[in-house]
Amino acid sequence: MTEPMFGRNEECRLIRKYLNSNRSEFVAVYGRRRVGKTFLLRQTLGDSLCFSFTGMANVKNSEQLLNFNITLRRYYPEAKSSANWLEAFEQLRDYVENCNQGQKVIFIDELPWLDTPKSNFMPAFEHFWNAWASGCSDIKLFVCGSATSWMLDNIINNHGGLHNRVTHEMFLEPFSLGLCKQYFDAYHFGYSDRELAEFYMIFGGVPYYMSLMDREQSVAQNVDRLIFSLKGELRNEKENLFRSLFRHSEDYVAILDAISDKRKGLTRAEILEETKLDNNALFSKRLEELEKCSFIRHYEDYSKRQRNTLYQLVDPLSHFWCNVVDQNKHGDEQFWSHSQNSPLFNAWSGLAFEMLCLNHVPQIKQALGISGIQADVYSWRTPADVTPGAQIDLVIDRADRCVNICEMKFSRSEYEMDDAERNKIENRILQFQNHAESRKSIRLTLVTSYGLKRNTHSSIVQNVITLADLMR
Repeated sequence: MTEPMFGRNEECRLIRKYLNSNRSEFVAVYGRRRVGKTFLLRQTLGDSLCFSFTGMANVKNSEQLLNFNITLRRYYPEAKSSANWLEAFEQLRDYVENCNQGQKVIFIDELPWLDTPKSNFMPAFEHFWNAWASGCSDIKLFVCGSATSWMLDNIINNHGGLHNRVTHEMFLEPFSLGLCKQYFDAYHFGYSDRELAEFYMIFGGVPYYMSLMDREQSVAQNVDRLIFSLKGELRNEKENLFRSLFRHSEDYVAILDAISDKRKGLTRAEILEETKLDNNALFSKRLEELEKCSFIRHYEDYSKRQRNTLYQLVDPLSHFWCNVVDQNKHGDEQFWSHSQNSPLFNAWSGLAFEMLCLNHVPQIKQALGISGIQADVYSWRTPADVTPGAQIDLVIDRADRCVNICEMKFSRSEYEMDDAERNKIENRILQFQNHAESRKSIRLTLVTSYGLKRNTHSSIVQNVITLADLMR
């Protein structure tokens, strides 16, 4: 039985809109590996497909062409073997012109794999669209691929024959925490809000990882089975993920490794210093692509005196790999279950929860009742020459003359503030007022698992946001 579509209502609506338009459409769908691009298109296009073809990984051009010819003959037995891509697309044109259905829907999956060295695939593909398909009114061409750098360079930002030819681009994002909850509830996993948060803090909202979870096991048991077991399905996921997304993947991994344990993030200059990569346009492109795929974010420091752009890791799986998986030096197959109450878990969970919050700023704004108010999001730190330093990871600067300073705490029960923590927070606020050059009123906002336990120290908190709020 085919698994039903879940959590992609808006994407499905747009695809159906493109199918029903009165012109030819060229739609490029991209996003990280495992996010559900192929599943979305196959489920939504369904019986309307006139031709569907998938490229092969790591094979020669002759094998790609043979695969294309075999596939085309299933639809069009009269098709002859093609010696090159120009002939192959001419054969496809012959078939489509003789296809009786109304809209001619073509789906080419893993398009980047077809562009092998010296294959001349791209000129033939460009010619197919520019010289024929774009001039029709009934061709609906959908392409997708996980190799994000290739999709951006050769399709979406193409400066050659396909420049401005894509009619629509669709970046498929991972699910939010709320959608993850809906999925696990629908399949009766019985996970608590905290367990759901822990899942997200490890895997993010990637649908494929969700599909691998066994509801008979806890989150920790699933993580051990999938990642730490010698036969785990995700044991080599980090390496496979970046190889599938980016050519020269080692450069991208080096950037993520450099910022993986830096709470505030790093400036461009600091990343260059850490990685020893060359300072050029290619490096800028690497940063842009990592951000486009939601591995990192860039933001400006709140202080007017230091408007340096900082790059910060926001991908949960990359953070988990760098700070937990790589620490399993002895190959413990139950490493995560054994680490549940350890200093390693506490160190990881603090930053991982902050990443979860940074990925759910719209939900935080909604919980604060400020969705309709213009608000910019920053981080802030004291100038480099100020000691002792202070840092605030999430500052929401509102047009109504208020600033929400967000403290993010992952806890197993209601968070209980003590005297030491109150002093730390008050010091941060004082430093912010002294150095951030803002005269707006400050509202201290606590984002935590299950709320705040009221005591003599909790009165400094004006707003409390829980996991339940983030899941809405």
